[in-house]
Amino acid sequence: MRILLWHGYLLGGTGSNVYTRALAREWSLAGHHVTVVCQERHPERYDLGGARVVVPDLPGGLLPVFVLDRYEGLEARYLTDFTPAQRDAYVEANAVVLRELAPADLVFANHVLLGAPVGAASGMRFRVKAHGSELEYAMRGDEELSRWGAETLADAEVVYAGSEHIRDVLEDVVGHVDRVEIVPPGVDVDEFRPETRDEALAGLLEEARADPPNAGGAEEERLPDERNAARFARFFAQEWPTVVYFGKLIENKGVQVLLEAIAGLDARAVVVGFGDFREQLEALAPLGTLFTGALEHRHLRHLLPLCDVAVVPSIFPEAFGMVAAEAAAAGVLPVVSAHSGLAEVAVGIGEEVGPVASALLTFPAGDSAALRERLVAILGQPVRRRRELGLAARRAVESRWSWQVVAARLLN
Repeated sequence: MRILLWHGYLLGGTGSNVYTRALAREWSLAGHHVTVVCQERHPERYDLGGARVVVPDLPGGLLPVFVLDRYEGLEARYLTDFTPAQRDAYVEANAVVLRELAPADLVFANHVLLGAPVGAASGMRFRVKAHGSELEYAMRGDEELSRWGAETLADAEVVYAGSEHIRDVLEDVVGHVDRVEIVPPGVDVDEFRPETRDEALAGLLEEARADPPNAGGAEEERLPDERNAARFARFFAQEWPTVVYFGKLIENKGVQVLLEAIAGLDARAVVVGFGDFREQLEALAPLGTLFTGALEHRHLRHLLPLCDVAVVPSIFPEAFGMVAAEAAAAGVLPVVSAHSGLAEVAVGIGEEVGPVASALLTFPAGDSAALRERLVAILGQPVRRRRELGLAARRAVESRWSWQVVAARLLN
């Protein structure tokens, strides 16, 4: 098939970026002709399996976003702050590029807004992947945007939701939508896999030594912290029960709940990510907590096997528990807030680890005392038992959420 994969953002970092990159790679490796239309200026950094990247010029350099961030050569502005004329100009600029790339068998567009309007304006058959961030952060409560989403989704061949939770959110925000299919996101089970401690530490130090310089400042927040290699070497010089969080450092992600839960425990935390809440989290963190800044998959694939538990303490609903599934693929048991797409991932893993361990995989959102209880119970297990549970969690990921399985399901 000839597939135009439209995405308004980058190909690394956050969930929908990784999702787009992985689909491009899997579809290309499966023999399809894939062109990614996005704003990634450095596609050579990623393995796209042969897919090519086309970058549209944006009117006024304006990029509509749901969470404010920085983008090279662009001015990121909340979608809710765009005028109707600016929205229309953005849609047409992207649709022009898609039409120039025609013909295609399918336009696969990410995000209800602005994916559905762009797909509709392309004039080709299109399908839309609802990620959730656009629904929760931009469209919910905005009658005009919700109506626009509903009108343009009506022309979509299929609308994909990554979880039952996102299907419910979609209906709540835009009203009933026909032809919704549930296909969860995927995990690279070849990249995220169990490793021995020596293998993992050697790999992590090698990747950290290859990091670019980071002089600090807001413009460098997407880079790993300076001298991470030396800090990792000191941190992991001794084996100690270790809990890891990786994701955005914003209040809605609930990292503060993890830090409160781990205070006083015979354990330590690694906090991976960037965001405007980092300074407050560092002030709250127990002594010995390691903040790394932003890390890429090349780091995380080695960091995760060095940890005993991964915690996803989001207060705000999540479309899918991607980080929980990635941790499980690496053989690390995840503990997640008991809501939204996170809970659905926990159910899938729970079917493999058994009822006793399954009860430890979730906790009431925001309840640091309950999270502490789960951590005490898991870390109190013998190391051999924790490894057995981690391998069972990986089996759940392989059968349900590998990218090969997900990519095929989407096209089928």
